[in-house]
Amino acid sequence: MATTETSYRVLSIPAEAREGDGDRVSVRLRRTLDIGAFGAGAALQRKAGETVIPDHHEAGPGGDRHEELYVVLQGSATFTVDGEDVDAPPGTAIFVRDPAVMRKAVATADDTIVLAIGGPRDAAYRITPAASQDGFWDAYQAKDYAAALEAVNRGFEMYPGNAHLLYNVACMQALLGNEDAALAALAESVAQWELYKDQARKDDDFAS
Repeated sequence: MATTETSYRVLSIPAEAREGDGDRVSVRLRRTLDIGAFGAGAALQRKAGETVIPDHHEAGPGGDRHEELYVVLQGSATFTVDGEDVDAPPGTAIFVRDPAVMRKAVATADDTIVLAIGGPRDAAYRITPAASQDGFWDAYQAKDYAAALEAVNRGFEMYPGNAHLLYNVACMQALLGNEDAALAALAESVAQWELYKDQARKDDDFAS
């Protein structure tokens, strides 16, 4: 069967990553390539000794209980999965089946790139609550908190009343100086996910 211009797309992960700013750069493969069947992304860490995959799990309100596969494409890293360290030279694949398990990775070589692919077992893929707020992090890092709030609110179209999104609403309202709205959103979020109470105590977004 002949291919057409629209039957596939090609992207160079290293080239895409080099376009980014900062030591750690995310390459949003799912969004850039318009992938609908599974989640996919990559991260470049330019400096050895720094985080390439942040410490996280997929069982909280920001995730959708995804299993995840990590592949070291370039460089090397040390993964910590459920408290155990795993050395990961180029070509290493690490599959984390349990969404509740904590995992992270630290680059052990400059210019390390890790590919991450994920999706739920026994369920159709959908983007996570965290991913549903498209544009949030870009706006937040640019300190455009009104635009960041708009991005979070778009996430409610897919995940109405989600605790993760409510927490981010609380953060943005606090940064915008809307104390009552921030406290109301935070209370709703904590009612669903109590761990956000401790997180809020340490969160600089609420310092104001």
